[in-house]
Amino acid sequence: MKINWIGHSAILIEDQGKTILIDPWITGNPVAKIKVEDIKKADVVFVSHGHGDHGFDDAVLICKNTGATFVSIFELANEAKGKGVEKVIGGNVGGTAKASDIEFVFTTATHSTTVGVAIGFVIKLPSFTIFHPGDTGLFMDMKLLGELYDIDLAFLPIGSLYTMGPLEAAKALELLNCPKVVPIHYKTFPVLVQDAEEFKKIAGPMVDVIALEPGEEKEI
Repeated sequence: MKINWIGHSAILIEDQGKTILIDPWITGNPVAKIKVEDIKKADVVFVSHGHGDHGFDDAVLICKNTGATFVSIFELANEAKGKGVEKVIGGNVGGTAKASDIEFVFTTATHSTTVGVAIGFVIKLPSFTIFHPGDTGLFMDMKLLGELYDIDLAFLPIGSLYTMGPLEAAKALELLNCPKVVPIHYKTFPVLVQDAEEFKKIAGPMVDVIALEPGEEKEI
């Protein structure tokens, strides 16, 4: 499986012929190294909530350009459909669905949003089960997610102010019982945490903290 941290919360993953994007904020993202037009293939595009830094508009364009399925909370998925996206799945917290043979679960996120409610995703890829919570604070039900879904890799916000900071994200890892983590939603703006060193120290040596630079790709 190859992962590319586009920057902020935007992730591109390729795994055994499947390509997914999560919160693909590219246009206007100050750390993004690519343009929307550079994405030639996508099977599923996930959007956690309606805030502008999580890529709803870019997700719509990517889905139109590639034929990918747009996945989000029901209300935001309806907006994507209204903008001309042909394949749309809109669900709600606790639901399970499938697109392009990729099964996923809509999870809780503790955050505000402009449309519907904020959500996260547990996504069952061919090689790994991943968790991307979108923007969230720490919540105890992360322990249940770890028990239910045997998560291999989490993408956790550590930037603080709008989401969890390093301390809370490290506790989230403990609750999830997850061995690998990619920190996200930091170093984009001056008000956010600027590096992952504190998070690494708190998480401890038993966790594989994969701290990437924006645009960096890594095979796992």
